[in-house]
Amino acid sequence: MNAMFKAGSSLVLACALAQPVFAAESEPVTETAKKGALVPAEPVWSEGIAKKVDKTTGKLTIAHGAIKNLGMGPMTMMFRVKDPAMLEQVQAGQKIRFHIDIVNGAYTVLRIEPAK
Repeated sequence: MNAMFKAGSSLVLACALAQPVFAAESEPVTETAKKGALVPAEPVWSEGIAKKVDKTTGKLTIAHGAIKNLGMGPMTMMFRVKDPAMLEQVQAGQKIRFHIDIVNGAYTVLRIEPAK
């Protein structure tokens, strides 16, 4: 093959494989989405117990089980929350369900609700 054909073929292939990532306006674009990973339509919920609620810094310490969408095992860890107002619905000692992902390099709780 000639060099021009190879270059043209590569360009066509690159354009065909390039796919934009769209996110709902209410959700930040996560680094998982930026890397082209398959992002489920529904959030991946994890469960844990709120250990500390820090409304001043907008952070929540959670003793949690596995966080499957991040490949993270059980541990206790502090996370920032997408919106500090989310912390109004959480109290230390409360069982919670939450969805977390990486936003701007930090593990961030995007959704939270009381566990049933």
